[in-house]
Amino acid sequence: MGKSARASVKDSEAANVQQLQQLPLLQGLSEHVLAQVAAHTQVQVIARGQVVVRKGDKDAQMLFVLHGRLQVIDLSEDGREVGLNFLTAGEYFGELSVIDGLPRSATVVATENSMIAVLPRAYAIDLIYKNPSVIEDLLKKMARSIRRASSYQGILSIPNAFYRVFALLNQMTCIAPGGLVVIDNIPTQHEISIMVNTSRETVSRAIRFLIGKGIVEKDLRRLIIRKPTDLNEIYKSPEGCNGY
Repeated sequence: MGKSARASVKDSEAANVQQLQQLPLLQGLSEHVLAQVAAHTQVQVIARGQVVVRKGDKDAQMLFVLHGRLQVIDLSEDGREVGLNFLTAGEYFGELSVIDGLPRSATVVATENSMIAVLPRAYAIDLIYKNPSVIEDLLKKMARSIRRASSYQGILSIPNAFYRVFALLNQMTCIAPGGLVVIDNIPTQHEISIMVNTSRETVSRAIRFLIGKGIVEKDLRRLIIRKPTDLNEIYKSPEGCNGY
C-alpha cells in the first residue's frame, strides 16, 4: 500500500473516530478502543424509504445512527405494517442478533435520509463484553425496551382508534427546557397511523380534535402540549371525545 493510500485510510479512520465518539454508548471509552471500533466500522448513507435491516435476516451486525431517523417496523397477524418506535442520531440497534446470533426480530426503514455506522458481529461482541460501560448501557436499553413494549401493547388494546392516537401522543411527550411539554420531531400522520393500527385520516382528525380543544398546538415538526393533564386523561374517558 502506497503512502497516499495509507494516509487515506488513516484519514477515514480518524473521521470515523470523531463520529463514533459523539455516540452516547461509546463516550468514555479509551482512544485505543475507539480506534479499534473505527477501524472495523463501515459508514453508510441511507436514502429515505430504504430498508436498513429486514426481519428474518441472518446477518448479525451492530448498527449506530449517526444522522437522520429510522423506524422499527413489524407485521401484524393480518400482514399490516405496525410501526414500533423510532431511532434517531446517537442510538444503536441490532444488539440482540449480535448477542444470540438469531435472525433479525424486526425490519428497520429510514424515514428520512440518514447515515449509519455498521460494526460486524465479531467486533461488536468484543465491544460489548470487554467494556463494562457498554454492557451497562445495553442492559438499561433492554429494560427501557421491555417497559415501552408493555406500554405499547396497552395502547394497541384500546378499542377506539382516536383513543389510541391520544395515548401514543401522551407516551411521546417530554419536558423541554423551561418546562414546556412537547413532542419534538413528531412522526408523520402516516407513521403514527401504522403505529396505532388505524388510517392516516383518523390520525389527522384526532390531532385536529386536540388542536380544537386547545390541548395541543402545532409548531412545525413539534407538537406543544398546552394541557398535559387533559391529554393524559382524555383517552381514559369514553366521553372525552364527544362521540369520536
